[in-house]
Parts: sequence; structure tokens; C-alpha cells
Amino acid sequence: MIKKIIISACLLFSIVVFSQQGTSSPYSYYGIGDVRFKGALENRSMGGLSVAPDSIHINLENPAGYSNLKLTTFTMGGTQSYTSLKTDTQKASAQRTTLDYLALGLPFGKFGAGFGLIPYSSVGYKIQTIATDPTQSNKRFDGTGGLNKVFLGLGYKILHNLSIGADAHYNFGRIESNSLEFMPNVPIGSREYNLANLSGVNFNLGMMFQSKINKKLSFYSSLNYTPESVLKSSNTRDIATVSYDSAFNLTVVDTLSNKATNTTLKLPSKLSIGAGIGNSGKWLIGGQITLQDKGSLANNYNTADNVVYGKYQKFSLGGYYVPNNKSFSSYAEKITYRGGFKYEKTGLIINSQSINDVGLTLGVGLPIIGSFSNVNVGFEIGKKGTTAAGLIQENYANLNVSFSLNDRWFVKTKFN
Repeated sequence: MIKKIIISACLLFSIVVFSQQGTSSPYSYYGIGDVRFKGALENRSMGGLSVAPDSIHINLENPAGYSNLKLTTFTMGGTQSYTSLKTDTQKASAQRTTLDYLALGLPFGKFGAGFGLIPYSSVGYKIQTIATDPTQSNKRFDGTGGLNKVFLGLGYKILHNLSIGADAHYNFGRIESNSLEFMPNVPIGSREYNLANLSGVNFNLGMMFQSKINKKLSFYSSLNYTPESVLKSSNTRDIATVSYDSAFNLTVVDTLSNKATNTTLKLPSKLSIGAGIGNSGKWLIGGQITLQDKGSLANNYNTADNVVYGKYQKFSLGGYYVPNNKSFSSYAEKITYRGGFKYEKTGLIINSQSINDVGLTLGVGLPIIGSFSNVNVGFEIGKKGTTAAGLIQENYANLNVSFSLNDRWFVKTKFN
């Protein structure tokens, strides 16, 4: 049954991932877009914490976690997001439904393997600037697309408490942007259209270690490192005069020029270190720090004098609690309760203001009776950006849902 579900989900995900608009953030104009959380919902609900080994959930951040899987695990997650955007003088709102990841993990004794597809970044914005002088032109910007990752990883358990692993990622995607300049009450304007086709390969290395403090307490730690890599961008720029209607549907009147170029973007190296203590299967509390160098992500169409890229930093605190996972009389006691906090410095600096993201997360893991499978639900609220220096503040609320289906493969049955 799980195999049929996987095939259907893969077909659905491959279609949706190319058509969905995964963000409504105006900050997705810069670089390669709004970089999304890479991990599974179980970790996202703990502020991004991913330090503990798990036998029935895939760790998408640290490939060393594949070696801890005991069952074949298929997971898929999605988000319904609600965002309120505001400046000092204006307000707007937006909502999006997105698929966040699809992955399959396979246990092979001391080895474990994982592969899947993750939308890495998303572009989705519509911005209009109105000139104060009616004799000056107005501008309207919109963009769609993003970067996706196909990954294949392997984990190996060196000792009963020490695992290592590595992921290989193939990055691909396309970003489209339009900028329209027009005069009030004049149905003809000039449009610049840019298309960037992105591709590249990078790797992620991981290690996980655990040890007993006493009979009930254990210490958990994780480390993963992503070396610097490059993205090749094949760019097409087209400038034309266009006509437009009240909904800003554009019709090309005359093409003025077009140009094709190739650029190389740099994805910076990243290091993540985490640690926690807990009672396995009962509770866990921990923290994680992620550090990333400066990137070189500006392309021909989205450079600006008031924008620089700094170092990325993320601080996560979180954990989980299970009242009694062996309870036979109470379903509520078998539920996993999760919570966390995150603080991110995105590395994007506009008008000398650092664009930061602060959020609180909550979640529950709902076991499916009679199996090791489960449904996970998470809720996240937070704030990104600021209204200072003429910028935009985003207040968001995300509802996340995922399922983790577990089954035993590669075991020959005794009876048909």
C-alpha cells in the first residue's frame, strides 16, 4: 500500500513543485529568493532542532540520521501560510498553500539511505511604486519561481552511538521577473522581462553522537557542514513596449532589445552545531546554532546600491514531550507534543537594516493506531523584516501538516 501512495505522491509533488508560488514576501526579490526551511515538520515544530536520532522519522538536515532508521519511511509535508505586510503607511495581506518536501528513507542494517525533493527557495512578489509627482513614471515589479533540490544521501553507524553521513544535492530552477514602467492614464509602458535558469551541485556532510548520562538521561549532539558551491545562471533579458489593462495584463507592442548572458552565483558554506539532553522516547530539550558565510547571490536583474549580503545566523531552542508512548488506555498520552523558538539573521541588509526573522513554533505528532506511522501538525507565528528605513514588516502565521508512513520492506514473508 505504501508503495502505491509513494508513486502517486511523487507524481503530484513533481507537478506542483514547478507550478506553486511558495512565498508572497517582497524580500524574495533579492538573491535566489526566500530561502525555505530544509527540515521535516517534526524538526520545524521544535524551532528547527534536529539533534536526536529517530527510527521512524527522516532527518532531512543531517544525513547521519539515515542510519538510525528501522523501517522504510516515506514523508511528505505542506504549509498553509497567512501573511500580513505593512509599512509606515500601508497594509496588505496574502496567503499561500505550498508543498514543502517529499522524501523516502531506507534502512540497511548499519547503513541508511534517503532521497527526495525539496523546494529550496521561492520567489513571489508584486510591488508597485507610485511617484509623488504626477509627471513622473510609476513602476510595478513582479516575480515568480525559485530553486529546488533533488537529494540522495547515505548514513553509516560507525558505533552504536556514533553515525556519519553525506548528501549530494542537484539544484535546479528558474526565476522570472517583470518590471513595468508607466505613466498615469497612459495605456502604453515599457517592460523589462528577465528569465534565469539555475543549476548546480553541492554536498552536505553530517555526524550524530549520543551517550548515556545515567539510566534515564542521554546526551545528544549533531554537526553538519555544507561546503561552498556554485550555481550557474543562464539569463535572458527582453525589453519591450507593452500595452496593459486595469489588471496589468501585458501585451507586447514592440520588442526593443533582448540579451542572453551567463553568470555564476556562489552558495556559501554553512555549519550547524546542536546539542540536547533527554530521555529517549519520553522528552528532549536542546539548542542549535547555524552559521553561514556571505553569499554572492545577486544576479543581473536584482542588484541594488542599497542592498548588501552579510553572514547568515540562526539560533534554535526546542524540544518534545511524550506522556507515555506505551499507553494502551489513553490516546492523548501517546501524542508527541513539540515546541520551539527561532531567531534568524537572514544575511540580507537593505538600507543598512538587517532583515531578521523571529518565530515561535508548536506541534503535535499524532500516531496512527496499529502502526508506526503518524500524522504531524504544526503551527508557527513570527515576524520578518521591519518598517524602519522605509522597509516592509511581515507578520506571518503558518499551519503545517505532514505524514510519515512506515513499513517494513525487503523482508521475505513466510506465508503468502
